[in-house]
Amino acid sequence: MTVLDSKSVATPMAVSGRRLPFDAGYLLLAIALLLYPAVASPFFTFQIGGYTLILGTIALSLMVLAGYGGMVSLSQMTVAGVAGYTIAIFGTNTSGVMGLGWPWWIIVPLAIFIGAVASALIGMLAVRTAGIYMIMITLAIATAFFYFVRQNYALFNGFNGFHGINPPTALGVSWRDPVPFYYLALAVATFFFVVVTYAQRSTFGLSLQAIRDNPRRMRAIGFDVAAHRVFAFFLAGVIAATAGILLVWFNGQITSGTVDVNAAIDVLVVAVVGGLRKPIGPYLGALLFALLQNFAIDLIDPERFNTVIGLVFLVIIFFSPDGLLGLWEKLRTTTMNKSLRPALRRKPSK
Repeated sequence: MTVLDSKSVATPMAVSGRRLPFDAGYLLLAIALLLYPAVASPFFTFQIGGYTLILGTIALSLMVLAGYGGMVSLSQMTVAGVAGYTIAIFGTNTSGVMGLGWPWWIIVPLAIFIGAVASALIGMLAVRTAGIYMIMITLAIATAFFYFVRQNYALFNGFNGFHGINPPTALGVSWRDPVPFYYLALAVATFFFVVVTYAQRSTFGLSLQAIRDNPRRMRAIGFDVAAHRVFAFFLAGVIAATAGILLVWFNGQITSGTVDVNAAIDVLVVAVVGGLRKPIGPYLGALLFALLQNFAIDLIDPERFNTVIGLVFLVIIFFSPDGLLGLWEKLRTTTMNKSLRPALRRKPSK
Protein backbone atom coordinates (compact mmCIF):
# COMPACT_ATOMS: atom_id res chain seq x y z
CA MET A 1 0.00 0.00 0.00
CA THR A 2 1.28 3.47 -0.89
CA VAL A 3 0.15 7.00 -0.27
CA LEU A 4 -1.71 6.98 -3.58
CA ASP A 5 -4.04 4.31 -2.18
CA SER A 6 -5.36 6.76 0.38
CA LYS A 7 -8.69 8.21 -0.75
CA SER A 8 -8.20 11.38 1.22
CA VAL A 9 -5.03 12.15 -0.68
CA ALA A 10 -5.60 10.55 -4.04
CA THR A 11 -9.04 11.96 -4.80
CA PRO A 12 -7.82 15.36 -6.08
CA MET A 13 -5.24 13.53 -8.13
CA ALA A 14 -7.84 11.24 -9.63
CA VAL A 15 -9.99 14.19 -10.61
CA SER A 16 -7.36 16.50 -12.11
CA GLY A 17 -4.40 14.21 -12.81
CA ARG A 18 -1.17 16.05 -13.53
CA ARG A 19 -2.98 18.92 -15.23
CA LEU A 20 -2.11 22.36 -13.93
CA PRO A 21 -5.16 24.27 -12.73
CA PHE A 22 -4.62 27.22 -15.07
CA ASP A 23 -7.87 28.84 -16.18
CA ALA A 24 -8.92 32.06 -17.80
CA GLY A 25 -8.21 33.96 -14.60
CA TYR A 26 -4.55 32.96 -14.61
CA LEU A 27 -4.29 33.83 -18.31
CA LEU A 28 -5.69 37.30 -17.72
CA LEU A 29 -3.36 37.75 -14.75
CA ALA A 30 -0.35 36.74 -16.85
CA ILE A 31 -1.30 39.23 -19.57
CA ALA A 32 -1.75 41.98 -16.98
CA LEU A 33 1.64 41.27 -15.41
CA LEU A 34 3.35 41.30 -18.80
CA LEU A 35 1.75 44.63 -19.75
CA TYR A 36 2.18 46.21 -16.31
CA PRO A 37 5.44 48.10 -17.05
CA ALA A 38 3.82 49.69 -20.12
CA VAL A 39 1.24 51.51 -17.97
CA ALA A 40 3.13 51.90 -14.69
CA SER A 41 5.77 54.45 -13.77
CA PRO A 42 9.36 53.30 -13.06
CA PHE A 43 8.62 53.63 -9.33
CA PHE A 44 5.59 51.36 -9.47
CA THR A 45 7.35 48.95 -11.83
CA PHE A 46 10.43 48.55 -9.65
CA GLN A 47 9.44 49.47 -6.11
CA ILE A 48 5.98 47.90 -6.08
CA GLY A 49 6.00 45.31 -8.85
CA GLY A 50 9.55 44.04 -8.42
CA TYR A 51 9.46 44.00 -4.63
CA THR A 52 6.08 42.26 -4.56
CA LEU A 53 7.38 39.46 -6.76
CA ILE A 54 10.54 39.02 -4.66
CA LEU A 55 8.81 39.09 -1.28
CA GLY A 56 6.03 36.87 -2.62
CA THR A 57 8.57 34.29 -3.78
CA ILE A 58 10.22 34.19 -0.35
CA ALA A 59 6.77 33.77 1.21
CA LEU A 60 6.03 31.07 -1.38
CA SER A 61 8.88 29.01 0.12
CA LEU A 62 7.12 29.24 3.49
CA MET A 63 3.82 28.32 1.85
CA VAL A 64 5.41 25.10 0.53
CA LEU A 65 6.49 24.13 4.03
CA ALA A 66 3.40 25.27 5.94
CA GLY A 67 0.68 24.67 3.37
CA TYR A 68 1.85 21.33 1.98
CA GLY A 69 3.97 20.05 4.84
CA GLY A 70 2.36 21.56 7.92
CA MET A 71 5.73 22.99 9.00
CA VAL A 72 5.86 26.67 9.97
CA SER A 73 9.39 28.00 9.61
CA LEU A 74 10.58 31.47 10.59
CA SER A 75 13.97 31.00 8.96
CA GLN A 76 13.07 31.58 5.30
CA MET A 77 14.47 35.10 5.34
CA THR A 78 17.59 33.63 6.92
CA VAL A 79 17.98 31.31 3.93
CA ALA A 80 17.46 34.25 1.58
CA GLY A 81 20.08 36.15 3.56
CA VAL A 82 22.59 33.31 3.27
CA ALA A 83 22.26 33.45 -0.50
CA GLY A 84 22.46 37.24 -0.48
CA TYR A 85 25.63 37.27 1.61
CA THR A 86 27.12 34.65 -0.73
CA ILE A 87 26.53 37.01 -3.66
CA ALA A 88 28.15 39.89 -1.75
CA ILE A 89 31.17 37.91 -0.57
CA PHE A 90 32.02 36.03 -3.75
CA GLY A 91 30.88 38.73 -6.15
CA THR A 92 31.69 42.43 -6.16
CA ASN A 93 30.78 45.17 -3.70
CA THR A 94 31.96 48.67 -2.83
CA SER A 95 32.42 48.14 0.91
CA GLY A 96 36.10 47.18 0.69
CA VAL A 97 35.49 43.88 2.51
CA MET A 98 35.69 40.53 0.76
CA GLY A 99 34.24 40.94 -2.75
CA LEU A 100 36.20 38.18 -4.50
CA GLY A 101 34.91 39.23 -7.90
CA TRP A 102 33.80 35.84 -9.21
CA PRO A 103 31.62 35.92 -12.36
CA TRP A 104 27.86 35.95 -11.86
CA TRP A 105 27.28 32.69 -13.70
CA ILE A 106 29.32 30.95 -11.00
CA ILE A 107 28.19 32.74 -7.85
CA VAL A 108 24.45 32.65 -8.65
CA PRO A 109 24.22 28.82 -8.76
CA LEU A 110 26.65 28.67 -5.83
CA ALA A 111 24.48 31.01 -3.75
CA ILE A 112 21.33 29.00 -4.53
CA PHE A 113 23.07 25.76 -3.60
CA ILE A 114 24.51 27.13 -0.34
CA GLY A 115 21.12 28.58 0.60
CA ALA A 116 19.35 25.31 -0.15
CA VAL A 117 21.89 23.32 1.89
CA ALA A 118 21.51 25.79 4.77
CA SER A 119 17.75 25.31 4.60
CA ALA A 120 18.16 21.52 4.65
CA LEU A 121 20.42 21.78 7.71
CA ILE A 122 17.80 23.92 9.44
CA GLY A 123 15.23 21.31 8.49
CA MET A 124 17.32 18.52 10.00
CA LEU A 125 17.16 20.34 13.31
CA ALA A 126 13.50 21.34 13.06
CA VAL A 127 11.68 18.31 11.65
CA ARG A 128 12.13 16.27 14.81
CA THR A 129 9.62 18.61 16.43
CA ALA A 130 6.27 20.06 15.40
CA GLY A 131 3.95 22.95 16.07
CA ILE A 132 5.14 25.65 18.43
CA TYR A 133 8.45 23.86 19.01
CA MET A 134 9.35 24.01 15.32
CA ILE A 135 8.42 27.68 15.24
CA MET A 136 10.67 28.38 18.22
CA ILE A 137 13.61 26.41 16.81
CA THR A 138 13.49 28.19 13.45
CA LEU A 139 13.02 31.55 15.20
CA ALA A 140 16.06 30.82 17.38
CA ILE A 141 18.11 29.99 14.26
CA ALA A 142 16.99 33.20 12.56
CA THR A 143 17.87 35.23 15.65
CA ALA A 144 21.26 33.56 16.03
CA PHE A 145 22.12 34.22 12.38
CA PHE A 146 21.12 37.86 12.72
CA TYR A 147 23.38 38.44 15.71
CA PHE A 148 26.20 36.43 14.14
CA VAL A 149 26.35 38.50 10.96
CA ARG A 150 25.90 41.70 12.94
CA GLN A 151 28.90 40.99 15.18
CA ASN A 152 31.18 39.36 12.60
CA TYR A 153 33.24 41.97 10.74
CA ALA A 154 35.86 39.72 9.19
CA LEU A 155 33.46 37.90 6.88
CA PHE A 156 30.10 39.69 6.99
CA ASN A 157 31.31 43.25 7.72
CA GLY A 158 29.11 43.40 10.80
CA PHE A 159 26.47 46.10 11.17
CA ASN A 160 27.52 47.91 7.97
CA GLY A 161 27.15 44.89 5.74
CA PHE A 162 27.88 45.13 2.02
CA HIS A 163 26.91 47.89 -0.37
CA GLY A 164 27.19 48.47 -4.10
CA ILE A 165 25.89 45.04 -5.10
CA ASN A 166 24.33 45.31 -8.53
CA PRO A 167 22.88 42.71 -10.87
CA PRO A 168 25.10 41.86 -13.84
CA THR A 169 24.86 43.29 -17.30
CA ALA A 170 24.15 40.21 -19.41
CA LEU A 171 22.89 39.74 -22.96
CA GLY A 172 23.43 43.44 -23.48
CA VAL A 173 20.81 44.29 -20.83
CA SER A 174 21.36 46.23 -17.62
CA TRP A 175 19.22 44.21 -15.23
CA ARG A 176 19.34 46.98 -12.66
CA ASP A 177 17.01 49.13 -14.77
CA PRO A 178 13.38 49.02 -13.53
CA VAL A 179 11.76 47.28 -16.49
CA PRO A 180 14.41 44.56 -17.09
CA PHE A 181 14.60 43.87 -13.34
CA TYR A 182 10.82 43.59 -13.13
CA TYR A 183 10.74 41.03 -15.93
CA LEU A 184 13.61 39.12 -14.31
CA ALA A 185 11.67 38.96 -11.03
CA LEU A 186 8.50 38.03 -12.93
CA ALA A 187 10.29 35.19 -14.73
CA VAL A 188 11.61 33.79 -11.44
CA ALA A 189 8.23 34.12 -9.71
CA THR A 190 6.40 32.51 -12.63
CA PHE A 191 8.85 29.62 -12.77
CA PHE A 192 8.50 28.77 -9.09
CA PHE A 193 4.74 29.32 -9.17
CA VAL A 194 4.39 26.73 -11.93
CA VAL A 195 6.83 24.33 -10.23
CA VAL A 196 5.03 24.54 -6.88
CA THR A 197 1.62 24.14 -8.54
CA TYR A 198 2.80 21.02 -10.32
CA ALA A 199 4.66 19.68 -7.27
CA GLN A 200 1.43 19.74 -5.28
CA ARG A 201 0.14 16.93 -7.52
CA SER A 202 3.40 15.06 -7.89
CA THR A 203 4.13 11.85 -5.99
CA PHE A 204 6.36 13.73 -3.57
CA GLY A 205 3.79 16.49 -3.10
CA LEU A 206 1.03 14.03 -2.31
CA SER A 207 3.29 12.16 0.07
CA LEU A 208 4.21 15.39 1.85
CA GLN A 209 0.55 16.35 2.24
CA ALA A 210 -0.24 12.89 3.57
CA ILE A 211 2.59 13.24 6.08
CA ARG A 212 1.12 16.58 7.10
CA ASP A 213 -2.28 14.97 7.72
CA ASN A 214 -1.17 11.73 9.39
CA PRO A 215 2.60 11.28 9.90
CA ARG A 216 2.14 8.24 12.12
CA ARG A 217 0.24 6.35 9.45
CA MET A 218 2.76 7.29 6.74
CA ARG A 219 5.59 6.09 8.95
CA ALA A 220 3.75 2.83 9.59
CA ILE A 221 3.40 2.05 5.87
CA GLY A 222 7.10 2.58 5.23
CA PHE A 223 7.66 6.25 4.43
CA ASP A 224 10.67 8.06 5.88
CA VAL A 225 8.83 11.03 7.34
CA ALA A 226 11.92 12.93 8.45
CA ALA A 227 13.62 12.54 5.05
CA HIS A 228 10.54 13.85 3.22
CA ARG A 229 10.37 16.86 5.50
CA VAL A 230 14.08 17.64 5.18
CA PHE A 231 13.84 17.41 1.40
CA ALA A 232 10.88 19.81 1.52
CA PHE A 233 13.11 22.23 3.44
CA PHE A 234 15.76 21.82 0.72
CA LEU A 235 13.28 22.59 -2.06
CA ALA A 236 11.90 25.56 -0.14
CA GLY A 237 15.49 26.68 0.34
CA VAL A 238 16.03 26.74 -3.43
CA ILE A 239 13.04 29.08 -3.76
CA ALA A 240 14.04 31.34 -0.86
CA ALA A 241 17.71 31.48 -1.92
CA THR A 242 16.84 32.48 -5.49
CA ALA A 243 14.55 35.22 -4.19
CA GLY A 244 17.29 36.26 -1.77
CA ILE A 245 19.63 36.92 -4.70
CA LEU A 246 16.97 39.12 -6.30
CA LEU A 247 16.45 40.89 -2.97
CA VAL A 248 20.11 41.85 -2.60
CA TRP A 249 20.14 43.08 -6.21
CA PHE A 250 16.92 45.01 -5.57
CA ASN A 251 18.33 46.77 -2.50
CA GLY A 252 21.86 47.07 -3.87
CA GLN A 253 23.07 46.01 -0.45
CA ILE A 254 22.71 43.50 2.35
CA THR A 255 23.12 44.18 6.04
CA SER A 256 22.21 42.50 9.29
CA GLY A 257 18.90 44.37 9.15
CA THR A 258 17.96 42.38 6.05
CA VAL A 259 17.82 39.20 8.12
CA ASP A 260 16.62 40.50 11.47
CA VAL A 261 13.71 39.06 13.39
CA ASN A 262 11.26 41.63 12.04
CA ALA A 263 12.05 40.55 8.48
CA ALA A 264 11.56 36.90 9.43
CA ILE A 265 8.16 37.64 10.93
CA ASP A 266 7.19 39.80 7.93
CA VAL A 267 7.51 36.74 5.69
CA LEU A 268 5.13 34.82 7.94
CA VAL A 269 2.65 37.70 7.97
CA VAL A 270 2.77 38.00 4.17
CA ALA A 271 2.15 34.28 3.69
CA VAL A 272 -0.67 34.05 6.22
CA VAL A 273 -2.42 37.24 5.08
CA GLY A 274 -2.30 36.10 1.46
CA GLY A 275 -3.30 32.52 2.19
CA LEU A 276 -1.37 29.29 2.66
CA ARG A 277 -3.59 26.97 0.62
CA LYS A 278 -2.61 28.07 -2.90
CA PRO A 279 0.64 29.39 -4.44
CA ILE A 280 -1.02 32.64 -5.49
CA GLY A 281 -1.69 33.52 -1.84
CA PRO A 282 1.83 34.67 -0.87
CA TYR A 283 1.92 37.06 -3.82
CA LEU A 284 -1.39 38.63 -2.79
CA GLY A 285 -0.05 39.12 0.71
CA ALA A 286 3.21 40.55 -0.67
CA LEU A 287 1.31 43.05 -2.81
CA LEU A 288 -0.67 44.30 0.18
CA PHE A 289 2.51 44.49 2.27
CA ALA A 290 4.42 46.42 -0.41
CA LEU A 291 1.59 48.93 -0.84
CA LEU A 292 1.33 49.51 2.91
CA GLN A 293 5.10 49.78 3.30
CA ASN A 294 5.38 52.42 0.60
CA PHE A 295 2.25 54.49 1.22
CA ALA A 296 1.20 54.00 4.85
CA ILE A 297 4.24 55.96 6.03
CA ASP A 298 2.76 59.01 4.26
CA LEU A 299 -0.16 58.89 6.67
CA ILE A 300 1.44 57.70 9.89
CA ASP A 301 4.76 57.78 11.69
CA PRO A 302 7.13 55.22 10.06
CA GLU A 303 7.76 53.80 13.53
CA ARG A 304 4.08 52.83 13.65
CA PHE A 305 4.27 50.74 10.49
CA ASN A 306 4.43 47.44 12.38
CA THR A 307 1.29 48.50 14.26
CA VAL A 308 -0.54 49.02 10.98
CA ILE A 309 0.65 45.66 9.64
CA GLY A 310 -0.47 43.99 12.86
CA LEU A 311 -3.92 45.56 12.69
CA VAL A 312 -4.37 44.61 9.04
CA PHE A 313 -3.26 41.07 9.89
CA LEU A 314 -5.78 40.80 12.73
CA VAL A 315 -8.67 42.20 10.67
CA ILE A 316 -8.07 39.88 7.71
CA ILE A 317 -7.57 36.78 9.84
CA PHE A 318 -10.64 37.66 11.95
CA PHE A 319 -12.90 37.71 8.90
CA SER A 320 -11.06 34.98 6.97
CA PRO A 321 -8.61 32.52 8.54
CA ASP A 322 -7.59 31.62 4.97
CA GLY A 323 -6.42 35.18 4.31
CA LEU A 324 -7.14 37.18 1.18
CA LEU A 325 -7.76 33.98 -0.75
CA GLY A 326 -10.49 33.04 1.69
CA LEU A 327 -12.09 36.49 1.38
CA TRP A 328 -12.06 36.19 -2.40
CA GLU A 329 -13.67 32.75 -2.31
CA LYS A 330 -16.34 33.96 0.12
CA LEU A 331 -17.10 36.90 -2.14
CA ARG A 332 -17.24 34.68 -5.22
CA THR A 333 -19.50 32.16 -3.50
CA THR A 334 -21.85 34.89 -2.28
CA THR A 335 -22.03 36.42 -5.75
CA MET A 336 -22.75 33.05 -7.36
CA ASN A 337 -25.46 32.26 -4.82
CA LYS A 338 -27.16 35.59 -5.45
CA SER A 339 -27.10 35.04 -9.21
CA LEU A 340 -28.54 31.53 -8.85
CA ARG A 341 -31.20 32.40 -6.31
CA PRO A 342 -33.77 33.82 -8.81
CA ALA A 343 -33.47 30.72 -10.97
CA LEU A 344 -34.00 28.42 -8.00
CA ARG A 345 -37.10 30.33 -6.93
CA ARG A 346 -38.83 29.89 -10.28
CA LYS A 347 -41.56 27.35 -10.30
CA PRO A 348 -41.21 24.62 -12.90
CA SER A 349 -43.60 25.08 -15.81
CA LYS A 350 -46.41 22.52 -16.05
